[in-house]
Amino acid sequence: MFEKGQYIIYGIRGVCEVMDIITVDRPDGPKGKLYYVLRPYYQQDSKIVTPVDSEMTVTRPLLSKEEALQLIDRIPEVEEMAVTEDKQREERYKEALKTCDCRVWISMIKALYLRRRQRQEQGKKMTDLDERYFKTAEDNLYSELALSLGMQRDEMVDYITERVLAEGEPV
Repeated sequence: MFEKGQYIIYGIRGVCEVMDIITVDRPDGPKGKLYYVLRPYYQQDSKIVTPVDSEMTVTRPLLSKEEALQLIDRIPEVEEMAVTEDKQREERYKEALKTCDCRVWISMIKALYLRRRQRQEQGKKMTDLDERYFKTAEDNLYSELALSLGMQRDEMVDYITERVLAEGEPV
């Protein structure tokens, strides 16, 4: 169970702070059921109330600073996501986001980055679908890494690039 004041990852909502843990007695349901009251970190005016024991949404602790640094250092090793058919593309992206797994997000970001470059070489723009999922995956990844490392989210691209290039690997 998470603690009040702790930052966690809550499904596709991303980084959230556990604001409170409350007990709810529902007239048509169980008595004394525990719920988290969560506040999305980048949507301060929003609130989520979810059962502590919910299995419907992936909920996990935020990466530690050490885990975040190890993840960044291993970015060159992460293979880009393979999507062979355009009809599967959106479903694969949705499933990747739902995993709440940073390595999967990196794989997706790499695939979308390469797809963008290929389309640009053909004189085409990135599709709205690809752009939307690219931004969401980046937001989720960079938000978590930034908080874990005590940095601003908009500093993450430069920080990751510098750190990975310092290791001698192109991004």
